[in-house]
Amino acid sequence: MRTIHAADLLRPTPTDEPMSGGAVLVAGDRIERIAVLDELTAAYPDVRVRRWAGSLGPALVHDGPLPPAPTPRERVHALFRAGVGAVLDAHLSDPALRAAAARNGLAVLARPRPPALVVGGRADLAVFADDGSCLVTVIAGRLVHRRA
Repeated sequence: MRTIHAADLLRPTPTDEPMSGGAVLVAGDRIERIAVLDELTAAYPDVRVRRWAGSLGPALVHDGPLPPAPTPRERVHALFRAGVGAVLDAHLSDPALRAAAARNGLAVLARPRPPALVVGGRADLAVFADDGSCLVTVIAGRLVHRRA
């Protein structure tokens, strides 16, 4: 199933200048295209479009211990609420935490990498408000967090 994610601004990497009118076409768990929203909706008129307020970009990579919470699942979801889509392997030494990360689709990396939206890459996206707070997190094409 395809979905177009669009926001007020698009940043393919966190350091890129924001682009107005940009959108990301997600097919399954992969990014299929990155283009102007009007171009994508014209090429894919029957695809669901999710419009978000804020700045759409790649989900972040967390390089540190996971936030404290009562359960491993809640620790992983705390990352999703922060717009995180990947964590370093070194911070998942607890088997229960590693299992929760796997069940919820959190990417586990051997070493840090800069987050980026890449055609053909895994669809790990986040939308951030002007104050830096996370509004939406999409992991492997699946909406896992949306702030009410």
